[in-house]
Amino acid sequence: MAVFAKEFPLQAMQRVRAEHGRLCFIFQDKSVSLALGNAVAAKWAQVIAAPPVTLAKKLGITSESSVRVLGSVEDVALETALAEAKTLNGNQNDLIIARIDTPDDLINVLKKTASQLNRGVPLWMIYPKGQGHVLGESDVLSAARAIGLIDTKVASVSSSLTALRFVKRKD
Repeated sequence: MAVFAKEFPLQAMQRVRAEHGRLCFIFQDKSVSLALGNAVAAKWAQVIAAPPVTLAKKLGITSESSVRVLGSVEDVALETALAEAKTLNGNQNDLIIARIDTPDDLINVLKKTASQLNRGVPLWMIYPKGQGHVLGESDVLSAARAIGLIDTKVASVSSSLTALRFVKRKD
């Protein structure tokens, strides 16, 4: 049996469809047909054809959301996601988005959001990706877990920012 390995970036695939157990598409002006079986080919065709999940959806922001924003939002992807919300910094928030860059930012956010976290409002902490920053994932996780928060989701915000979602641990 021959093994065929090639990468096909989703955005470069055209006319994607499932036919007779095969995933068929055009890639770089060439027809490609992969034998995957009926169910798998159909599922992949559907996934590839679907629009990518927006950052707003990943963060749980909808047109009905009220979002509390803490810190700087100087990131185009984050600004676009927040624009989906019904209100920003209202009185009753469904979600908290906090941009943190330093250990002091982290401590301040945890203090400022304590009462909302106790009421079950989720907190997304957004911080720089990668190494070489004064604040890293282990710092964020340690501080949050120390006050009874649990991380429930991770999301890439942009090429330079990442996010962790926290909620108060239920007793």
